[in-house]
Amino acid sequence: MAVMMYSFTEEAVITGDIDKIWAVATDVARWSEWDPHEEKSRIDGEFAAGTTGWVKPKGAPAGPFTIVAVEPGRSWTSEAGIPFGKLRGHRTYQTLGDGTVRVAENVEVHGLFGPLFKLVWEKAMRADMPLTFAALEQEALRRG
Repeated sequence: MAVMMYSFTEEAVITGDIDKIWAVATDVARWSEWDPHEEKSRIDGEFAAGTTGWVKPKGAPAGPFTIVAVEPGRSWTSEAGIPFGKLRGHRTYQTLGDGTVRVAENVEVHGLFGPLFKLVWEKAMRADMPLTFAALEQEALRRG
């Protein structure tokens, strides 16, 4: 049986220092302070592959996630269980050399829940991503 999967990506170019942007983006415990998409979040250890956490996004159920890959200063990937499948998020950060950073998030929805996810949550999630990128820029500048 073939595994059902679909994905979507959003990206933006934001102003700031890659190290400061990375520090904010990976400070899971403080996501809800600046990210308009997150109501609550926590991490159960260091920001590294294998570490688990928990998140409550606005308009979606709360649940655990696991960081499955980290390339410090460049990218990180997490996975969360959803009914009959998993949600995988891959975030990348690329310095463009002019004081800006390209940020992107690719979301993969695996399993039978995919069509319902696409119908119910994808549009709102995509609409929130540019708001999150802009908030990330502002928080990195504020903390700078």
